[in-house]
Amino acid sequence: MNKRQRIKRNAEFQEIFKKGKSFANRQFVVYCLAKEDDYYRVGLSVSKKVGNAVVRNRIKRYIRQTFLEIHDQVYSKMDYIIIARNPAAKLDFHETKKSLEHVLKIAKAIKKKS
Repeated sequence: MNKRQRIKRNAEFQEIFKKGKSFANRQFVVYCLAKEDDYYRVGLSVSKKVGNAVVRNRIKRYIRQTFLEIHDQVYSKMDYIIIARNPAAKLDFHETKKSLEHVLKIAKAIKKKS
């Protein structure tokens, strides 16, 4: 993910939390908010309750790689915040990708395959 696709500032996170809609499954919570820019942005949040630094960084790498692989299916003009829950620490990459795709489908953030 390049720099313009990241959400880093606290004010941006708070705006998406307040104005966006949330969708969840057991492993992830996704907040979505429409915007005018013609590219999507992603913010990641993994609490210290999930695991140590190694585990948290692995989860973030898996999420970033998932977005790299499905970037053409994800709607642009949206901001996404992904919050990892405790069960996400036990998943490997393929399970993480499947779970993240599942919650994005619930959020209607993935285009239908044609």
